[in-house]
Amino acid sequence: MPTYRAPIKDMNFILHDVLNIQQYNTLPGYNEASPDIVAAILEEAGKFVENELQPLNHSGDQEGCTRHEDGSVTTPKGFKEAYAKFIEGGWTGLSSPVEYGGQGMPHVLGMCLEELLLGANHAFAMYPGLSMGAMSAIRLEGTDTQKDKYLPPMIEGRWTGTMNLTEAHCGTDLGLMKTKATPQADGSYSVKGQKIFISAGEHDLTENIVHLVLAKTPDGPDNIKGVSLFIVPKFNVNEDGSLGKRNGVTCGSIEEKMGIHGNSTCVLNYDGAQGYLLGEINKGMRAMFIMMNAARIGVGIQGLAHSEVSYQNAVDYAKDRLQMRSLTGPKNPDGPADPIIVHPDVRRMLLNSRSFNEAARTLMLECALDVDMLHIAETLEERQAADDRVSLLTPVLKGVFTDRGYENATNAQQVYGGHGYIQEWGMDQFVRDVRIAQIYEGTNGVQALDLVGRKLGANGGRAMQAYMTEIATYLKANADNDVLADYLPALNTGFKDLQAATMWLMQNGLNNPDNAGAGSVAYMHLLGHVALGYTWCKIALAAQEKLDAGDSDIDYLQNKITIGRYYMRRRMIETAALRAEVEAGAEDVMALDAAGF
Repeated sequence: MPTYRAPIKDMNFILHDVLNIQQYNTLPGYNEASPDIVAAILEEAGKFVENELQPLNHSGDQEGCTRHEDGSVTTPKGFKEAYAKFIEGGWTGLSSPVEYGGQGMPHVLGMCLEELLLGANHAFAMYPGLSMGAMSAIRLEGTDTQKDKYLPPMIEGRWTGTMNLTEAHCGTDLGLMKTKATPQADGSYSVKGQKIFISAGEHDLTENIVHLVLAKTPDGPDNIKGVSLFIVPKFNVNEDGSLGKRNGVTCGSIEEKMGIHGNSTCVLNYDGAQGYLLGEINKGMRAMFIMMNAARIGVGIQGLAHSEVSYQNAVDYAKDRLQMRSLTGPKNPDGPADPIIVHPDVRRMLLNSRSFNEAARTLMLECALDVDMLHIAETLEERQAADDRVSLLTPVLKGVFTDRGYENATNAQQVYGGHGYIQEWGMDQFVRDVRIAQIYEGTNGVQALDLVGRKLGANGGRAMQAYMTEIATYLKANADNDVLADYLPALNTGFKDLQAATMWLMQNGLNNPDNAGAGSVAYMHLLGHVALGYTWCKIALAAQEKLDAGDSDIDYLQNKITIGRYYMRRRMIETAALRAEVEAGAEDVMALDAAGF
């Protein structure tokens, strides 16, 4: 069976040596996040996921969730006990606000925890993970009464939260939804309809579940502008915070899925359930996007987490599996064959994964740092800049990271050869589980459309212009830096490809939107390559600085530089092909009549 080793060492290196979070130690949350405290939290988190969650991953996949005749759902064996320990450890409130019972630690530390949970047990991690988006929406859109009623028990972990968007006939086009919310005399709403694909929609882990439900009111426009967001708890909540009667929401069935079997993905039926407006009437999408943006970054971490855990197991196998001799002569002369890690193609697959993992983790945590800064940075300019970067890069984190996560999981499976296709080795679960990450919270094609259709032109292109200026300034400032001699030529070439593709879209996407649509996925991956290449430069410099300072962990630091060089030389070259795909336009894509397919 597969194993999982929490990448704590790498997280500490990124937080302290690459991102230098100590520089923010005068800001809220960061004033408590000393290197010793951060290291201790990560160490305990690593022990928890390795000892409590990873052993349940395969069994949870095999057992799945069970729906009973009364509509209740039982999670796989061991999940409930593990969740109780999760709450006992205080993990649910790690980066939540102190005023509602949280610990107030930086969001960037919460992102580390999320990767660890997902790497150990994706299905389990979704139960508390989805609550984070729901809490964000309540915190930003809710009344004081709603915040006081719902946030403390959710932060404590006694209640969880969900997002209810999708219906059988509408996914991305939410304006087509049929779920209705009718005003009642007491100020509440009667919610009727059916939602599908609701992750953690019903389970036995907590005493209550807070559903956030998109619905239309009778007098609102019958399109996306008429959508509102409602809080619909599984159990109604009394004025004193105690639980009242069961609400009119039930699990009609559990979806039969390809993967993440340990998570209860439900069809939820709303039969006159009592709901409460969250935010403004007919402004539900604004509130929902608060959850969606948080969820999209979280899904990006899923891609990274599966890439990491599948890589770890593939490396272990490649070092043990003996097959054939090295092309350059025996490396294991006393054995019947050499371990397959000596073969270039096996190394190619492993290095493609690792060179992605370490840069992606850094970029993810850098964006998490920006999420913190957009709330707590000292100046308006700093907060705006952080918000712009997060907005621009969210489609990359979700779209590119999950595409790569799936690719790397299948390559890790490939390292096993035929054994990778056999369930007892467990590699198939990583492939099945991570596949959903390319689909939910907006398919990756939708992420790409969001990037080129909204994010590039937002505020006059301010975010993209600032990001390009940042990279251009970095290239100029480090032009003579010997440490980056093997890095900057590739970054410079990729950056020029990105500039040219961006200009082409600006000139041709407005005249014919199909041009933007046809090249959107290629453009998203082009931006992803440049962002990861830029990140590798920062990692390499940090590693070299520690080497120059006499750090004793020479192998670890030198490996960073070697792996980064691999990415720059072997992966960054893809930017030329991606640029060409963008500039090919839509003519060939749209030429075939629909009847010809």
